[in-house]
Amino acid sequence: MTTQSLITDSMRKAIGTESAALTVDIEAGAIRKFAEAIEDPNPLYRDEAAARHSRHGGIIAPPTFLRSVATERMEIPAGPSLERILDGGSEWEYFEPIRPGDRITVVTRLVDLTERTSKAIGQMLIVSYETTYTNQLGQVAARQRTAFIRY
Repeated sequence: MTTQSLITDSMRKAIGTESAALTVDIEAGAIRKFAEAIEDPNPLYRDEAAARHSRHGGIIAPPTFLRSVATERMEIPAGPSLERILDGGSEWEYFEPIRPGDRITVVTRLVDLTERTSKAIGQMLIVSYETTYTNQLGQVAARQRTAFIRY
């Protein structure tokens, strides 16, 4: 039996499109609170005096801090049979530290759409995104690749 493709022509045309840019200001208090919430005692994230003597020259954010930064979610239209969404995981690359006072611009791009079939749940649509976090100096601070499974 042949199943119909979950990926429509309009969905294929959406591959490569980007979200609107969203810019957020990074605050020292937000970095400190995030470090406290994840129970990371590293003085680079909380102690200005200690952080000034580090190679970074001041407070920086933990790498996972960017998970707390808002992003524009790109919605991909999918049929009524794909109402459920499962986080398929993330992969991160870090290039520049995030510092208090940074203005981070976040842009998400739809990278790929693929189909798979599972014996347990049937047809699945795997939606892959790439999110780029760029600082006010035009430097890419980090890049995240994320997959969501719709079924």
